[in-house]
Amino acid sequence: MMKEFSRQKLDKKRALLKKKILSLPMESVKIDTGSKVSDLVGSFKNSSIQARNIYKCANVFKKMLQDKKQTTVYLGLAGPLIAAGLRDIIRNMIKLKMVDIVVSTGAIIYQDIYQARGFKHYIGNPDADDRTLDKLYIDRIYDTYVDDEKFWDTDNWVGRVADTMKPGNYSSREFIDALGSRLSDEDSIVRTAYKCGVPIFAPALNDSSIGIGLTSHYHRCKKNKKPGVHIDSIQDNYEITQTVVKSGKTGAIYIAGGVPKNYINDAVVMGYIFNKDTGGHSYAFQLTTDVPHWGGLSGSTLKEATSWGKINNDASYAMAFVEPSVSLPLIYSYVFQEKFYKSRKRKKFIWQKDILESLKNG
Repeated sequence: MMKEFSRQKLDKKRALLKKKILSLPMESVKIDTGSKVSDLVGSFKNSSIQARNIYKCANVFKKMLQDKKQTTVYLGLAGPLIAAGLRDIIRNMIKLKMVDIVVSTGAIIYQDIYQARGFKHYIGNPDADDRTLDKLYIDRIYDTYVDDEKFWDTDNWVGRVADTMKPGNYSSREFIDALGSRLSDEDSIVRTAYKCGVPIFAPALNDSSIGIGLTSHYHRCKKNKKPGVHIDSIQDNYEITQTVVKSGKTGAIYIAGGVPKNYINDAVVMGYIFNKDTGGHSYAFQLTTDVPHWGGLSGSTLKEATSWGKINNDASYAMAFVEPSVSLPLIYSYVFQEKFYKSRKRKKFIWQKDILESLKNG
């Protein structure tokens, strides 16, 4: 008869530690009749893998919005978010006071303006014959189409707006504000930010179709030997840093990564210019498909950002490695349907050219 194998019994200390570690059972995600999206996200709390991370990000967002010190919330936007159908969600985050400052790629701002001028994104096919699309002046963004003729029209519109402005240097915030003042679409991100006084920074504005429009303006100025409008990227740095140093607390939302993510973080580092160490963002979450192990900024963890002083040592932060067209609507719905944003006041920015004279709540 074989002797039954038995393990050595845990001593009391290890047994208590094991009990503590195994104290929280994983729970199945439950969907009942009448469940809301916010109920689904809430049920992710004790699930696993990226579902749990979605909940963690949603919970950080909740804390960010409910902090009694009225955290200044920065929203970083990168990737094909307008083509992905997220325009209304981003616009509502601004309108409902969920965010206070937007940092975006130029492409996202441009595609919002393209739609604000009455043009559309269309359902496409990633397996389309792109040579045929090129001949038809149709541009493809993965499985979405845009009308290149209407893009060209919008490029020229941007340049013509610059033609009407007083020559000189402008931050991207100032120029985007000028564009918003000339739009009438109330569903527009840029128009809504303009009306609500929410600054939009696009630190890589030249790397977009807005940059193409501004280049056409520059060319006309050169031909006619006249001064024109120029985007001053260092003025951008100077302005956004002031928003950090004048805030009691800051929080960051990174949708994808890229330049906006690094820019929001570098604004914290640049605080030393004003002899201010803010200690880093108190709250942060990121939704991305980039991964940390390639060493790039877009996928780098928020834990890593702590080593740079960009995220506070005691910050509440989370990351979900889920493509934003899926993850952002889930997290937005959690905050929206549970009304976690209701107690927030609108930040009021008083600018005198590149000087932020005042930043107040309400």
